[in-house]
Amino acid sequence: MTHTVLITGTSSGIGEVLAREMLDKGWKVIGLARRRAGWEHPEFDQISVDLLDPAAVAEVAEGLKGRGVSHVVHNAGLIYPNLVEDAKPEELAALTQLHLAAPLVLTQAVLPEMRAAKFGRIVFVTSRAAMGVPTRSAYSATKAGVHGMMRTWALELGPDGITVNTVAPGPILTDNFWGIVDKGSEREKRIGEQLPVRRLGTSEDVTRAVQFFADPAAGFVTGQVLFVCGGGSLGGLSL
Repeated sequence: MTHTVLITGTSSGIGEVLAREMLDKGWKVIGLARRRAGWEHPEFDQISVDLLDPAAVAEVAEGLKGRGVSHVVHNAGLIYPNLVEDAKPEELAALTQLHLAAPLVLTQAVLPEMRAAKFGRIVFVTSRAAMGVPTRSAYSATKAGVHGMMRTWALELGPDGITVNTVAPGPILTDNFWGIVDKGSEREKRIGEQLPVRRLGTSEDVTRAVQFFADPAAGFVTGQVLFVCGGGSLGGLSL
């Protein structure tokens, strides 16, 4: 069966890899990102949008109605790395918009069709940082907030055949990670050596978990958080 997947953050990293994998399955992909990916596919509809802008999100959401979206994967994320004394309220407000408000508005737009079809898959990509990491006040707070919202949605939407789950990665070799840790640095090496699996994660490690939750056969799993973090959620990790 062909499905239509809405993915945020498809211009690079986890979102780009996931978009390619879904297209390889023969599914249609609607990708939302601030900039277009550097590649094309006949079934890949790229929409440029700044998810930090509520008005822009509302406009895009309106255009999603009637497009038969069966899956929503909210993957886009942003980090403002500040210690508590340097954290700013506007950073918390911005990441609340990006990590919570944007997926709410986008999901509301496609929910009537999911309910009518008695089928849907909603997957959030959050972070191991939801458990707490130094310099992540706004990021950790809003990612942890997603976990609460996800569980609420799972309770509300389960009777309609719609599952809602979360993949919580970290640390993963993406531009977000390298924006904090220099690529190829000793610090990068040290972080990998601290993990029980003794390596850093890849985008593919994360997308395998997303694919599990997105599978039409995974209808008995909802309201769950799956940490894809090489054991980093067990404690002892220092970034």
